[in-house]
This record gives sequence, C-alpha cells and structure tokens, in this order.
Amino acid sequence: MAKNKRVLTPKTRNAGSLTESAFWSFIRSALRQKSRFWKPITQCKMKARRTYKGPLKRQKFEYQCKECSNWFPDKKINVDHITPAGTLRCANDLPGFVERLFCEVDNLQVLCETCHNKKTQDEKSKR
Repeated sequence: MAKNKRVLTPKTRNAGSLTESAFWSFIRSALRQKSRFWKPITQCKMKARRTYKGPLKRQKFEYQCKECSNWFPDKKINVDHITPAGTLRCANDLPGFVERLFCEVDNLQVLCETCHNKKTQDEKSKR
C-alpha cells in the first residue's frame, strides 16, 4: 500500500523557518499582545466594574457582562470589539486590522467567557 504524501507548504519567511500563514499569525499575535495596554480597554473595564462584596477576600472588583448582565471576576471576562478586528493574512489587511484593533472605547464591550466564545463562533461561521 502506498501512503499519500503530505504536500508541504513552502517556508518563505524568517530565513525559511515560517510559512506565510505562520508569519501573519506571528504579526497578529504581537499586535494583539500590545493592544492589551491600550487605554480604551482599561476605560471599558472601569465602566463595567463594581466593588465585590462577596466572601472571597482577595477579589476586589467584579465586572458586568454586556450580553447576559451577570457579574464575573476579572479572570472570567474579556474586552471584546463590537466591530471585529478582522483577519490579518497579508500586508494589504494590515492598515484596516490595526485601525480596528486599536479602537476607542465606543467600539469595546465587556463580555463573560461564555458570551465571548459564542460571539466569536458566530463571527467565524459568518465568514
């Protein structure tokens, strides 16, 4: 029996160590990492928070999910773009992606993990 050979994607970036897809994933990841320090994200979280009054002594604040209106600790929420940042697959996508990623507070919302995952899946299925 002959085995089907897998077709290898050429590694054209980073001295032959990255495929085009891996390269743009690397760039997208670096931009998203830096966007965590964008002040409108902090402002969005501040608007959705209140002082925690429950039994956990180490938890100072909790945040309200825009979708389900429940309250969650910081580790269970995400700051989500109302208009998605979109894809980054080539140099032509870069200006629009950066513009949407580094947006102002009016395009951001706090979502719990469950609502965020649901919204993300809905967006992926529409693409």
